[in-house]
Amino acid sequence: MNIPKTQKSRIVIIGGGFGGINLIKNLKKTDYQIVLLDKRNFHTFQPLLYQVSTSGLEPESIAYPLRKLIRNQKNMHFRLAEVDHIDTNLKKIRTDIGDLSYDYLVIATGTRTNFFGNKTIEDNAVWMKSLPQALNIRSLMFENLERANRTEDPVKRKELLRFVIAGAGPTGVELSGAFAELRSNVLQADYPDMDISEIEIHLVEGADRVLPPFSEYSSKKAQKFLEDMGVTIHLETFVDNYENNRMTTKGDLILDTATFIWSAGVTGAAISGFEETSLLPKINRYKVDRYNKVAGFQDIYAIGDIALMQTEDFPKGHPQVAQPAIQQGKNLAINFKNKLKNKELKPFSYFDKGSMATIGRNKAVVDIGKVRFAGFFAWFIWMFIHLWFLVGFRNRVVTFFNWTYSYINFDKAARLIIRPFKQNKIIAEED
Repeated sequence: MNIPKTQKSRIVIIGGGFGGINLIKNLKKTDYQIVLLDKRNFHTFQPLLYQVSTSGLEPESIAYPLRKLIRNQKNMHFRLAEVDHIDTNLKKIRTDIGDLSYDYLVIATGTRTNFFGNKTIEDNAVWMKSLPQALNIRSLMFENLERANRTEDPVKRKELLRFVIAGAGPTGVELSGAFAELRSNVLQADYPDMDISEIEIHLVEGADRVLPPFSEYSSKKAQKFLEDMGVTIHLETFVDNYENNRMTTKGDLILDTATFIWSAGVTGAAISGFEETSLLPKINRYKVDRYNKVAGFQDIYAIGDIALMQTEDFPKGHPQVAQPAIQQGKNLAINFKNKLKNKELKPFSYFDKGSMATIGRNKAVVDIGKVRFAGFFAWFIWMFIHLWFLVGFRNRVVTFFNWTYSYINFDKAARLIIRPFKQNKIIAEED
């Protein structure tokens, strides 16, 4: 890997997500050698992936070069690598570009899409956990619109113009709303010879309401917003299969669709090398203590979505969203600094800043503690928070310009098929 030899303790960080980059930001100019490993050379602001897939933003708006984070930091190094295995006895990491030893290891690999063992859905659906996959959805959507525009077969056109999203969490709700806005505000002008009313958007959810983690108030508001925008919602409906452009459920619902997006769950992106006492197999999360130390180890830590820290307030662990990862990254950085000064370590305490989801123009829901609100003010708060947490000044400026342009002109600028659609499994293998 060509990492310089050093007398300093080496901290190896696997993953450049929210946890990893906040740890790095707060370890600059410390007496450690820091090595960041990631299979991509950029950080992705995942909460806005759906805007890339629905042509609201270009991918560069939500991506930030990882090397820029460590610029002018002599103690920090980045390597483009995918980690295959961790040898905890030899304190060595095996990657596709070679092995690397560590003094301290931080696992911040986040999550991957969970198909709950359904191989057919995994092989045939599309999903959205990375920028290439978001662009994949965008390509598929516009390719299907082009095919529908030229076909003379009404059955085939119906299949091409039906968009189905499985999972009504924040991702599914935001995708559905974005598709509905695209249909209402953009596609009629782009496809004047197409009957836009033929475009169907279906949201399928196994629970009895959309946004199950949110308050009942926010769920009801979000459902009303979506229904007013023309989204058909199927609650208490479990998807059973999807192949040959047909989605079936455990009930009577059958939908023929050429665009089936799976957003029904995630599982930890764990790395091999751990016993079940450290890695909980059903959810693929590492069990950690209040200092983010992995159970059974003194030199291995896990932060963010991959970590399961059980507390009185969060007996099932913290929610797998950005804020716990950001806060754990910052707290762990404090503790690494405290180690150098032989100071007492600081246990992690999560400050819940609330939950929010946007459904469309002037439509969002926000839960902050016991306070709930929806509509324009919630949408404004959602925009401000997401702009604030975007990494990089340029990204904030570009995103703000795009959102302002779209708001004034009822338009989305990035309606491009950059490359032909590929099955997500192929994209995952290429990544």
